Amino acid sequence: MDFYDLDLSDNVLDALDDMRFTETTPIQEHAIPPILEGRDLIGVAQTGTGKTAAYLLPILSLLDEGDYPRDAVNCIIMAPTRELAQQIDQAMQGFAYYLPDISSVAVYGGNDGIRYEQEVRGFNTGASIIIATPGRLITHMALGNIDLSHVSFFILDEADRMLDMGFSEDIMQIERALPKERQTIMFSATMPDKIVELAKTILHNPVEISLAVSKPADGIHQSAYICYEAQKLGIIKSMFKHKKPERVIIFAGSKVKVKDLSITLSREGFNVGAMHSDLLQNERDDVMFRFKSQKVNVLVATDIVARGIDIDDIQLVINYDVPHDAEDYVHRIGRTARAGAEGQAITLVNEKDQPRFRDIERFLEKEITKNTVPQELGEAPQYGKPAKTKKSYKRGGKKFNDKNRKNRKFNNRKKGNDNQKRPQK
Repeated sequence: MDFYDLDLSDNVLDALDDMRFTETTPIQEHAIPPILEGRDLIGVAQTGTGKTAAYLLPILSLLDEGDYPRDAVNCIIMAPTRELAQQIDQAMQGFAYYLPDISSVAVYGGNDGIRYEQEVRGFNTGASIIIATPGRLITHMALGNIDLSHVSFFILDEADRMLDMGFSEDIMQIERALPKERQTIMFSATMPDKIVELAKTILHNPVEISLAVSKPADGIHQSAYICYEAQKLGIIKSMFKHKKPERVIIFAGSKVKVKDLSITLSREGFNVGAMHSDLLQNERDDVMFRFKSQKVNVLVATDIVARGIDIDDIQLVINYDVPHDAEDYVHRIGRTARAGAEGQAITLVNEKDQPRFRDIERFLEKEITKNTVPQELGEAPQYGKPAKTKKSYKRGGKKFNDKNRKNRKFNNRKKGNDNQKRPQK
């Protein structure tokens, strides 16, 4: 569908023309009309499908043509991370280019006092749209910095991620502070039970839009190494030895692994940046800037950058750890092969993660190519045959294995006390 087939304001359409946006994505085609009609909405679609424009374009059109106060906060957009809040704000600047009376301010923690003062100044000068992380917005609410009495639109972006990060109570506290008469819009990449419950609580007779999690783009060449945990670093070093890394993201399962891996690769002479939740905001901004400007070739990160961050020209994504589910896998490798380009996605699968990786293959309905572990790293485990491990049990502070357990049971029987009951205390 063409954007001109939708009832968007002329000023918004002019901005889309300048940006050369012509055709809607499926989520935009289905979400924009009911939002323009004033309906509450819950949309389920993965990152990269155009969700940001799906709610920003109709909200901006309504603010442009409607009778809303120009010196008040009319819209609150909640985002789980600072990076996503910044990205939404950047998109807002483009879409609202011909709307001088409509402004926005991004509100997020982890920064200095200067940023805080800028946020307060934005509230006082009548920013129409506030894009905020939950914790930071609650701080401003507690200090009386922001007036929410005129809010007409409440939007939750990446709602499932916010709940996963423990923001459920914060969201409900913010929701209770808003006017009852408002339009509420919620987008989520997944639809677990907790999202269903949240939707029932804060949405009124919503339109439901659900787009199935799409398979990875055809331009992504997927493969995997079946390996031991101790072989993972050697595999990466071998890959980088044969081909100099450029525009690479390595996803690790914890911030501890991100730190260790980035330090190790740096010592090996690779140009590496690390992105994790322990960094201050200015440090995270600097890492992203250096990676986007190609001053850093390899970005080692937690899933904080798997969703909602638009980084172009990624050539290779490496899953140092297998993602928890197929949707996270699709989100991660979707950082490469964007806009019709080609890219590679390589996953390192240890013995423990093999069942999880088989689940991903079942979801994709394909067998992912298995690469051969470099010979110098030694023998690798077979795929589909979990390692044999001895069970251990702990009793009375002592550990013993199956063999000891059988010997003890045999000896007890020999003594005739196999069925003997313990004395009552």
